[in-house]
Amino acid sequence: MTRVAIMQPYLFPYLGYFQLLQAADKFVLLDDVQFIKRGWINRNRILVGGQEHLFTVPLEGASQNKLINQLHVSPDQRARHKLLQTITQAYSRAPFFASCFPLLEQVLLLPCLTITDMVRASLLAVSQYVGWDTQLYLSSALSKPSDLTGADRILAICQALQADQYVNMEGGSHLYDVLRFAQQGVELQFLRAQLPPYPQAAATFIPGLSIIDVLMYNSPAWIRESARQAKVYVA
Repeated sequence: MTRVAIMQPYLFPYLGYFQLLQAADKFVLLDDVQFIKRGWINRNRILVGGQEHLFTVPLEGASQNKLINQLHVSPDQRARHKLLQTITQAYSRAPFFASCFPLLEQVLLLPCLTITDMVRASLLAVSQYVGWDTQLYLSSALSKPSDLTGADRILAICQALQADQYVNMEGGSHLYDVLRFAQQGVELQFLRAQLPPYPQAAATFIPGLSIIDVLMYNSPAWIRESARQAKVYVA
């Protein structure tokens, strides 16, 4: 059995994204669809002074008329250095700052590249740090018709990767027809993410922040255990 999951590339995404990644045998970054402004592709949330803070990695010519894989990270690294300074100020006293900050620095200071490349690097760096074996694929690199959308695109990706199971985040359960997937030899599954509370620099726990916040306050073993708590069920 081969289980595939597919998500748009999100930079240092929240814990649930990683739970989906680890539930799949093969994880596909859907990078050949239109960029969405004010989404999570080049932005996310951390805590600064106990309050939510939205950070952004600037892109060159960001437009919803372009595909995600066509967008490059701005070669001017001043904004990325400023982000690293903000992270240092916010988390320097966190218990795992010293061990996980170098991976953030490594990813954010990569030379000019596409946002897809930076996201891929962030997912692999976090996975290596936590101790996960991750198989990442780019949708743009898979052989499939370019004009497909919705479930047709998902099924074509499953076929390209010889998958017989497809797992989606639970929030997308209304998007797909279980019988249609079954007719194509693919079992439709959903993942219920688990976002357990942990010590955090906020008066009240705020779930769903960037994995950066999770890394700062929790050991790799705790993060691995949290991933095992996520529930995959058949539609």
